[in-house]
Amino acid sequence: MPRDAAKVACYVVHEGHLLVFTHDEMPMTVTGVQIPAGSVEPGESPEDAAVRELFEETGRHGQVVRCLGIQRYDLRPTRDEVAVRHYFQMRMTAADVAERWTAGESNPSHSGAGTSWTCWWIPLTDAHVLAAGFGALLGSMLAGNTAR
Repeated sequence: MPRDAAKVACYVVHEGHLLVFTHDEMPMTVTGVQIPAGSVEPGESPEDAAVRELFEETGRHGQVVRCLGIQRYDLRPTRDEVAVRHYFQMRMTAADVAERWTAGESNPSHSGAGTSWTCWWIPLTDAHVLAAGFGALLGSMLAGNTAR
């Protein structure tokens, strides 16, 4: 039986675009297009985890606009766990949707070597390309999008 793992997923929206990243050293066929996301630490609220993960994964600060809901995503066979993802709509006050920048993790939570990725913005209308079930709550965000 897989264990439940509390996670957050961040839909950072600016001017009709969504913040995403792709890994620099791994094929897109393995990692896909992702959004800032990660684990909720013991004693941490999901909202605080979303703000922390956004900064850790992009080097940029943002704020939670609203919680969109919770979704369970079975990570097997990659890991024997079910990600219990708390989805948040977020914003960055000083963002440029034409910008691309490099970020990464030196100590990923799933263990292994550090990795780098390129952060960039895609139009919300193209967000169907998100990997690993990350697009699950896009519809609920778009139905009431206030961060344009």
